[in-house]
Amino acid sequence: MSAFTRALAVCGAVVIADQVTKAIAVASIQPTEQVHLALGFVLARVENKGFAFGALGDGGTLVLVVAAAALVAVLVWFALDPTRPGLWLGVGLLAGGALGNLADRARVGAVTDFVDPPLWPAFNLGDLAITVGAVVLVLVSIGASGGAGTSGAPSRP
Repeated sequence: MSAFTRALAVCGAVVIADQVTKAIAVASIQPTEQVHLALGFVLARVENKGFAFGALGDGGTLVLVVAAAALVAVLVWFALDPTRPGLWLGVGLLAGGALGNLADRARVGAVTDFVDPPLWPAFNLGDLAITVGAVVLVLVSIGASGGAGTSGAPSRP
C-alpha cells in the first residue's frame, strides 16, 4: 500500500470518527448541560468559533485562511517526500482532524467541542488527531519516526 493510500485511509477514518462523535455529542448533550466524569473531566457541548482553544474567537475568514494554509503546507511537504517513514501517519491524522473541524465550520459556523478536561480548554476528536499528527510530524522531521514508516527503519537526515 502506498504512503498516499495510507495517509488517505487515516484521514478518512479520522474525519468519520470525528463527525460521528460530534453528532453523538450534539444529540446527547444539551448546550448548557454538563456530564461529570472521573478525574474532573466533563462532557459539555461547546461551540468554538475561534482557532486553537478559541483564539481569534470571531476570526471568521482569517481562521479558515490560516487553517487552509497550514494544511496546504503539510500536504506539499508530503507530496515532495511521500516515502519518508511515518510522514503518512502525521499527515493523515492532521489532515483528518483539520477536515473534520473545517466541515463543522462550513456546516454550522463553529467547531463542536465536547471533552472538557480540568485546566484545559474543551476539545474534540479532530483536535486530538491534529495534536497527535503534529507531534508525529515533528518527530518525523527530526528523524525519530519510531518505526511508523513502511520499513520500520529510522529516516535519514
